[in-house]
Amino acid sequence: MGSDINDVSVQSLRQEDRSSWLPLWRDYQTFYRIDIVPEVSAQTWARLLDTAEPVAGALAWSGAAAVGLVHHIRHRSCWTVGDYCYLQDLFVLPQHRGAGIGSKLIKHVYAEAARHGCSRVYWLTHETNAMAMHLYDRIAERSGFIQYRYNLSANITSGEST
Repeated sequence: MGSDINDVSVQSLRQEDRSSWLPLWRDYQTFYRIDIVPEVSAQTWARLLDTAEPVAGALAWSGAAAVGLVHHIRHRSCWTVGDYCYLQDLFVLPQHRGAGIGSKLIKHVYAEAARHGCSRVYWLTHETNAMAMHLYDRIAERSGFIQYRYNLSANITSGEST
């Protein structure tokens, strides 16, 4: 049951979208084998709707059903005058993948970043996410950088060690 890309719209998050956003947010966590505590998810939702925050998001809609989500964060850079825009989360329901919805969500972020005067949009993906990388290789360039991290918070649980 895929989507016809012409019938899919992308809209910035609204207060009334929470009940459509939350199941996608949970499915995204399941995909990456993580569990974000409910308090953090509640704070994330509040930030996504707060226009004073540098975070924002959107849902992809196929008719009345939300089929994908994207979250992005604007932040300063020491390398440019314009902010960078980090595309933090991108998820499309499995039955709707391959129809161009991910690309449409990314292009929404490109437009939002341009509207805010950002100089770059960038994101990460897991090395095993081959389907996503196939899309990303068509619409962006690989930076060649490797991410390292040190977790200071216990708000996310996963099977990965850091």
